[in-house]
Amino acid sequence: MNRKSFDKIASIIGLLLAGFLVIISGILQYGGNFATEQVAKQLEPQAISIPGENGDPKATEDIQKFFADNAGKMMTTGQQAQMYADHYIGFHLSAMPTYAAASGANRSAAAAAASDSANADLAAKAMQASATVEKVFKGQALRGMLLNAYAFGMLGDIAIAASYVTFAGGIIFLILAILGFAHLRRVDSDAVI
Repeated sequence: MNRKSFDKIASIIGLLLAGFLVIISGILQYGGNFATEQVAKQLEPQAISIPGENGDPKATEDIQKFFADNAGKMMTTGQQAQMYADHYIGFHLSAMPTYAAASGANRSAAAAAASDSANADLAAKAMQASATVEKVFKGQALRGMLLNAYAFGMLGDIAIAASYVTFAGGIIFLILAILGFAHLRRVDSDAVI
């Protein structure tokens, strides 16, 4: 094959790859920004204020630092949602039964109270069991929603990082294509690969 033809084909392919990577970079950047904005848009109306500590005396230094640094701030990022969900809600839920166990206890207590409706003790136990189920359900539901926000935010962060890498790749291919076109002028017409 003629060297000049090969250089021309390689340079054109490099130019096309550069354009493709720059376009993909823009799409990834858009997706990452969209995810970050959506996480903030979904979290801000909830007005969840991050406490100064999570209540766990065994919390590691980095967890304590996170809560101290974010004390009083409104939750707006996926990282804040994850820390709050895992280390605040998760810590407080760890002292409670699972939803399945609380629900089973609630059904048993309600059945016992229904079988002896005059017994105030059984009625109080049924009310307490019902309150526990509600508290566990709400805590687990909020924790799950916050962890979804974290996952969506993390995907956005990954897309933004990938956009930088693909943009850099596009620039590298553009430079190589320009060098290829410049080299095209210096190659002998008779040169063969």
